[in-house]
Amino acid sequence: MYPISNFYVRLGQIIWMYPNLSYILHALFGTQPDNAFSLVQTFGLMLGLSFVASGYLLYLEMIRKTANGQLTGRVENIVVYKPVDWTEIGLQALVNSIIAYKIGYLVNSPKTVPLDLADVVFSTKGNLIWGALALIASLGYWIYKMKTQESNEVRRADVMIQPKDRVFEITGVAAIFGLVGSRLFSILENFGDFLRDPIGTIFSGSGLTIYGGLILAFIMVYRFIKSKGLHPIHMMDAIAPTLMIGYAVGRMGCHLSGDGDWGIVNEMAKPSWFIFPDSWWAFNYPHNVIDEGTKIEGCTLVHCHQLVPPVYPTPLWESIFAFIITGILWGLRTKIPYAGVLFFIYCILNGIERIFIEGIRVNPRYDFLGMNPSLSQFIAFFLIIIGIIGTWYFWKKKIV
Repeated sequence: MYPISNFYVRLGQIIWMYPNLSYILHALFGTQPDNAFSLVQTFGLMLGLSFVASGYLLYLEMIRKTANGQLTGRVENIVVYKPVDWTEIGLQALVNSIIAYKIGYLVNSPKTVPLDLADVVFSTKGNLIWGALALIASLGYWIYKMKTQESNEVRRADVMIQPKDRVFEITGVAAIFGLVGSRLFSILENFGDFLRDPIGTIFSGSGLTIYGGLILAFIMVYRFIKSKGLHPIHMMDAIAPTLMIGYAVGRMGCHLSGDGDWGIVNEMAKPSWFIFPDSWWAFNYPHNVIDEGTKIEGCTLVHCHQLVPPVYPTPLWESIFAFIITGILWGLRTKIPYAGVLFFIYCILNGIERIFIEGIRVNPRYDFLGMNPSLSQFIAFFLIIIGIIGTWYFWKKKIV
């Protein structure tokens, strides 16, 4: 029988540092890191997966709520056929040639690829041959499409749009405004870093503030679903567990990349009740993406730093807590008889988790009534209050 302690040790070894995709491929296949795949940041990759996970749960929940009659579709007059015109041809050809121009540079110069996406996007470096070939091919393809299209008239039709058909749009709105809000709050918390390097800060693969994303995304998604005739309260309940699973996957991206969202120094001995690996109690984040800490002896990679002494691996803890909360919300969604309650339970659980974790996390602090809370703790406190009031209000209101 395989000892459970060996399972935890092995799992602890898996949870390691991968600043970008080149390090992941190195771990999987032994390829040399710090190549063209360095442009794919681990944090960004996991962030993308978080939206996929959120979208999937939302899809399942919208199907269930539609079957229960809590959400309904509606007929909309939409464009079902749009002919190709010269404007679209020009835009498609331009975009494709720019992408090929950059990709050609990456393919033909893998040893000199900048490790920062902003350095690639906002530079003049590229491959003219690849760009020119893509331009010619795009023009040829789209001109052919225009010449052979069945009609030059735009066609519209009345189509029944079901709630589940909105998942891609809702996820897209949440993703765009979540990222914008997260980045804006991060800039506010670290305004000095923004002034020193505005472009690098905006397009960095790390440094997002979750509550900024939640606030702005909530406002914009609420406006969107209301404009589409979806019941906001039932949609808020449907979104609650999807927010937590997205947070769980996203926070794992913070941990795997070592983007600086770790805890304070932890030199305490691991307690006897903590049955998980040592790295889950105190971790030094070797090869972290922001190159913070002490140089690793003998390391010749681009990311060669680790934290000495080790710190609390708060992103890992948050990810675990978020998965647990997701399970709780997913189980409660069919047990709670009244609409609105589940969302505000989410607010309470999210706030409690965040207040706890912020107490041992590195973050700017503020003097307030003899205490030193972070901005996230302020927001989490009010989130708990709002959650308690909202839970009480909607339980009394008995919306079904």
